[in-house]
Amino acid sequence: MKAALAVALGTAIGGALRFLCGQLAVEVLGLAPLWGTAFVNVTGSFVIGLFAALTAADGQLRVSVSTQIFVTVGLCGGFTTFSVLSQETLELLLAGNTTMAGANIALSLALCLVAVWAGSLWGDRLKGAGR
Repeated sequence: MKAALAVALGTAIGGALRFLCGQLAVEVLGLAPLWGTAFVNVTGSFVIGLFAALTAADGQLRVSVSTQIFVTVGLCGGFTTFSVLSQETLELLLAGNTTMAGANIALSLALCLVAVWAGSLWGDRLKGAGR
């Protein structure tokens, strides 16, 4: 039950942060909603990679299982928006913009993979600096 509560709380916070970051990207930075979604997914992927590296068995941070679940499943899961990515891509496809739909999928996936890798590398470096 404790894990389910950690997920629920993390998801609520992550979802609210996702909304605020998306709004920021659109209203303050003037980006299209599509790019706000990409920004959120890339950021969330970086955070989960960094957290995973720092809390690994040889990591610098010792956290409880509930905290790990809170951050990874809850916070990052609620923050990232692949469901929105899918909906936006479908809308592009339905509008006949297959090139942009394909670019949206490819770019989002590639950037998120690079971000999770970068977060993991950064976490590994931080682990090494603390020894």
